[in-house]
Amino acid sequence: VDAGGRIGRSFAPERQQENIGLFEALADHIQVKRQQSAVIIASWSDGARERLRGLLEDQDLTGLSEIPDGSVDLPKGSVNLAVWPLEQGFTADELTVISEQDVLGDRLIRPRRKTRRAENYLTEAQSLSPGDLIVHVDHGVGRYTGLETLTAMGAPHECIALEYAGGDRLFLPVENIDLLSRYGHEEGLLDKLGGGAWQAKKAKLKERIRQIADKLIRIAAERELRHAPVMEPPGDMWEAFCARFPFEETEDQLSAIGDVIGDLERGRPMDRLVVGDVGFGKTEVAMRAAFTVAASGMQVAVIAPTTLLARQHAQTFAERFRGFPITVRQLSRFVPARQAADTRKGLTDGSVDICIGTHALLARNIRFANLGLVIVDEEQRFGVNHKERLKAMRSEVHVLTLSATPIPRTLQMSLSGVRDLSIIGTPPVDRLAIRTYVSEFDAVTIREALLREHYRGGQSFYVVPRIEDLPAIQDFLREQVPEVSFVTAHGQMAAGELDDRMNAFYDGKYDVLLATTIIESGIDIPTANTMVIHRADMYGLAQLYQIRGRVGRAKTRAYAYLTTKPRVKLTPAAEKRLRVLGSLDSLGAGFTIASQDLDIRGAGNVVGEEQSGHVKEVGFELYQSMLEEAVAKIRAGDMAGLIEEDGQWAPQINLGVPVLIPEGYVPDLDVRLGLYRRLSQLTTKVELEGFAAELIDRFGTLPKEVNTLLLVVRIKAMCKRAGIARLDAGPKGATIQFHNDKFANPAGLVDFVQAQNGLAKVRDTKIVVRRDWKKDSDKIKGAFAIARDLAEKVKAAG
Repeated sequence: VDAGGRIGRSFAPERQQENIGLFEALADHIQVKRQQSAVIIASWSDGARERLRGLLEDQDLTGLSEIPDGSVDLPKGSVNLAVWPLEQGFTADELTVISEQDVLGDRLIRPRRKTRRAENYLTEAQSLSPGDLIVHVDHGVGRYTGLETLTAMGAPHECIALEYAGGDRLFLPVENIDLLSRYGHEEGLLDKLGGGAWQAKKAKLKERIRQIADKLIRIAAERELRHAPVMEPPGDMWEAFCARFPFEETEDQLSAIGDVIGDLERGRPMDRLVVGDVGFGKTEVAMRAAFTVAASGMQVAVIAPTTLLARQHAQTFAERFRGFPITVRQLSRFVPARQAADTRKGLTDGSVDICIGTHALLARNIRFANLGLVIVDEEQRFGVNHKERLKAMRSEVHVLTLSATPIPRTLQMSLSGVRDLSIIGTPPVDRLAIRTYVSEFDAVTIREALLREHYRGGQSFYVVPRIEDLPAIQDFLREQVPEVSFVTAHGQMAAGELDDRMNAFYDGKYDVLLATTIIESGIDIPTANTMVIHRADMYGLAQLYQIRGRVGRAKTRAYAYLTTKPRVKLTPAAEKRLRVLGSLDSLGAGFTIASQDLDIRGAGNVVGEEQSGHVKEVGFELYQSMLEEAVAKIRAGDMAGLIEEDGQWAPQINLGVPVLIPEGYVPDLDVRLGLYRRLSQLTTKVELEGFAAELIDRFGTLPKEVNTLLLVVRIKAMCKRAGIARLDAGPKGATIQFHNDKFANPAGLVDFVQAQNGLAKVRDTKIVVRRDWKKDSDKIKGAFAIARDLAEKVKAAG
């Protein structure tokens, strides 16, 4: 039966030719077709439909209406937009369907997923293992020994068991886990329970932190006071530029792009760090920022750590900006002298809009006509002097830093809110995780791995830590794996020769590239999918991660083999690094790596050069939160409050109800601990409801104990607002003790006691409220009501 349907028109020719407007051609085609039939434009997602609608309206097409898919009886001449995932369009007698793919080419689509906030990454990824050192805000450094369920007031209560100097033990209820932070170092002296040394150490550090925070704030405030031109994406060109991106943006990517464009529109110099794993589309964020700035008539400098990376960026940018009135040039040692001189001249007279290069762009002899944006790729690879030069530029121009694993210092700055941070944690649609194996060097395994890659038509990397290791591996490859051809590359070769060798490998003339860590940053060779790292214990964690990220950039499964010296014991730190890397198989682990690195190495001091300074004294997380608190207080102009008041305390709540996540519900101890840590930071009803919904999605219906735990956490948040340090409740009522025995609104407290009609009285420093609670649920509701009433009195005084 021929129903008269035919395959619709494809706009591939218009996509290829730059001088024909793709969307003009589409609009003309629609105008012709609507004379004969109804037209449906089928998009893959709501976002794509919105975008196409905007593009068509720019072409003066009117009368567009949105329809649910599958609508029939559309009037002739109507143009309808539907979300309808069609591979290609078709035409029939009274209907023309144009699919999004006909217009924009293949698009890769993925289902949306729930987003995770940056903070949650940290808390869930960093599980505690028994034996780890932790820091308790009031008692100092102790050792975590595990979770234990104790019976408190007749009900089971899960507690965290800690051990202090002299074998003293402390049990901390799980809902107060927020008083703990990781110490971040393997070894350290345990504090004594009840000793004064810890408080003295903390007080001394507080003063130092105040000075650091003050300095940081000054840097940030100076930036806030400076003005930068407001830049907005140019409407019509912007849509056409975005539509050239051949994938659907992941949610994280969209939010990073939104953040960056928002920064450019604010009129203040941007200083944003975009952390995204290797190959997760950070470059796209950079290109859109560059496009916005260049289209606003300012210049963009893109700075990469190596010439090879600069060349790859230059190719990507040139490809993407083709056909737009924007000039893209490259400046590095591989560019012929004459061309380089032209580019320099173009930068000075303003005819070059975007220049991509190595740190040669930072040289004093390069003058920009009006530089608007500096994009720095892989900041951790630049030396101190280059960083200082960048710092000097930062105060005037917009700076966007891209990194797969930011060095701890930059991470710490972003965490303290001095630089802004965007995380891209969603992998592209069809990316597979890299399989990682850690073992002693074994000739048979390595031969097998290299040959397997060779026979599936791919290439391999073999990375050694030092140049003097190269000859031994060259001999190994010649003797043990004669079937593969290899080429050697290292940083001491002449620039031209190095480039020729890299290019030859890039073009597939060799099977194996034997190199030093020169390949660490940003080489993009999709056909290379096996990586052997020699003496893996000699590298830093971020470095190993970067090197491993050279493979697995295409749709093929990639393999990484980390080899160590046979029969030699590793240092504890090296062992930990390799363990972390082996366990982080998941995609998008770069951010977690940098935070783990903070833990293994210590964070260094944010402003000064002491790489692992004061952090050693109180542990990284506590240092971080003290710094954040100090920064926030100075911002709010509350200098005095910094010294006396300390926001780091948590109410203790004893209601005699079961408070725990049962082992049968979440069997994995690490996950349970991660959930407790996240839970301790939630305060509002909305956040707790969201958390409960996530638990149901992940583990099934909530058991009664978990429900109680969520309620206790809400009571705890309310107590904190009311300044209640301890609340004990039983069937006959509750006793309340305030933090530091002070209540913020004494008159309000008198009102509260009087309003209880003789059922409340003050005894010593406590308040006793009499009630008659028959059931646990009454007790929970009643305790919440008391805390809420007192919190309202505090609010009234504030």
